Formats: sequence, structure tokens, C-alpha cells
Amino acid sequence: MGGYTLIENAPLLTRNTLRVNARAKLLAEVRDATKLPQLLDFPAIRSSKLLVLGEGSNILLTGDVDGTVLAMETRGVHMEKGGDIARIAVAAGERWDDFVRWTLGQGFAGLENLILIPGTVGAAPIQNIGAYGTEVAEFIESVEAWDRIERCVVTLDQSACAFSYRDSLFKHEPERFIVTAVRFALPREHSLRMDYAGIREELERMGVEKPAPFHVAEAVVHLRTRKLPDPSVIGNAGSFFKNPIVDAAQGEALKREHPELVAWPGNDARWKLSAAWLIEATGFKGTREGDAGISNRHALVLVNHGKASGQELWHFAQAVIEGVQTRFGVKLEPEPVIIGAA
Repeated sequence: MGGYTLIENAPLLTRNTLRVNARAKLLAEVRDATKLPQLLDFPAIRSSKLLVLGEGSNILLTGDVDGTVLAMETRGVHMEKGGDIARIAVAAGERWDDFVRWTLGQGFAGLENLILIPGTVGAAPIQNIGAYGTEVAEFIESVEAWDRIERCVVTLDQSACAFSYRDSLFKHEPERFIVTAVRFALPREHSLRMDYAGIREELERMGVEKPAPFHVAEAVVHLRTRKLPDPSVIGNAGSFFKNPIVDAAQGEALKREHPELVAWPGNDARWKLSAAWLIEATGFKGTREGDAGISNRHALVLVNHGKASGQELWHFAQAVIEGVQTRFGVKLEPEPVIIGAA
């Protein structure tokens, strides 16, 4: 059909990076966003639950999807304005890493710390993806989406998107909005963020004295490939646990009791704690139960060593959450969206 393809009883094994062998009652692959209203009007889709899926790099399927999985496979990157600040409209189905590399090739700054994050451009604002001291929300001017309630295309500016740490309006209303495009405002000149997680040290190893954005991007690539397991080699969804945020009193108390605790005091009387440190200190790094486990390379990464089911992976993740809470009194939250679990 023009603009989309429908597949019944569709396998999702290759559509989620945790390699969960789940299936969808119906899979809709969308290549033309203007066909969404027509597609969503089909009785079989209108009457069922809808799950919008990008590359499946930020999701844990705990079972089969008894409904429709909608995969946005639209393409297109359009520069709307050049000069010192580029305004760029990007289709939801574009690969995030490809887009970041394109911006660097065009001489734009801002997204260099977010290189090598798997997923699509359309998924980026939903999670407000972030890494190495940068969040994507800072460079998003607006998000275009199909509003399933109002049955029209809406453009939401940055403030309307309600961005916060790994969160957004779209995450809170997944049944309402389908992201179709994202508009970015990227400067040619931007202060580089190099004070996070070894970037300066990596630049020194590279012999770079006057770093440009592409140097920072290269340093981040080196750091990520060393620390994080490759989803094409072992199933994972990147960082599975959010860094918890606690009030200053609890942060200070934990630091007194555990001087080696990695934490970042904020300006708002709250502290962000390193989930990786908490998990490793609790003894979970490198452990496994069957094929579900925590990577021996990075304690934030839940891995599928082979044929772990979504339920088995979620059960192991919950054991990690409970273990950290028992030891430190801090409750971790998953970063990916958990589908099918209470």
C-alpha cells in the first residue's frame, strides 16, 4: 500500500536491541507520515492498543504485543535556515547517529556528546536522550506530532514538550502523540562540554590540544565503545537504569557513609547519584541468572546473553533495583520503557 505496509503476527526479535523474541498482532511500517490518519482509521488499529517503535533501543518487551506496533520509517533532513544557527527539520524515522554525524559534517555544534546513541530521531525527544553532560532538549526548537485526540498535526515548542531528566510530555501521553518530525536549532559556535566521564582525558590521549566538536565526538565514540557492549554482539538497551536524584540531606548522608560514592551535587538542593556505582557496590556487575544479567563492562547495562525472555530480563532488573534499595535506601528507575509489565 502507498506509504505503509501491514504485517500480521509480526516477529519483533530484530526490532528490539535486547533481542527479546516477542511478536506483534499487527505491525505497521510507515514511510509517509501524511498517511497516518488513514492508517489509524482502520477498525483493527483503532480498536487496539498502539505501540510506536523506533529502533527498539529503549524498550523492554515483557511479552507479545496484543495490538499494533507502529514503526516510523520516514526519511528526510531539511535545512530550513543556515547562518550562525541552523534550523533543521528531521523526519522521525531517520537514524539518530546518522543525523549527529551529518550535523558535525556540516560544521554545526551541540550534538557531539550524543554521538553513537542508538535509536531514531523521533524517539530522541520522547526520552529526552542524554549523555556525557548533554541533553537533546537543549537543541530542540519544536516537535511535530500527530495528535490522536484532536486528530490533527500539532507543533509543540520546547516549553510545551515539558522536558526533564529522561522525560517529556510524550512519555507521559504515549497514547496521544505520534512524533513525525523534530526541528533542531544548532549553532556553529557552542561551548564544548568536556568535564564529564573522562572526555578531557580521552582528548589528551588523542593528542588534541584545541578541540573542536568533531574531536569531542571522536572522544565520546572511544569512551562508549570501550565501556558499553555492542547490541549487535550481545543484546542490550544501553543504560538500563537512570541516575537517581535525591535531596541534598540524603546525598550528604550517603557520601559520609560511603566516601567513594560518585555523585554530582546540583544547584537545586538535590544530588544526582551514579547508578552504575550503586549497582557495582551492591555486587551486581557481571552477574547473571540464566541468560539475563548485568554487563561485566558497565554496571548500568542489562544484557541478554542469549535467549532470555522479556519476563526474565525484567525479573533480573527488579532484583537489581531491590538490591540497591536494600543496601543504600535509594530506588533505581528503569530508563527504557517497560511494555507489558505492571
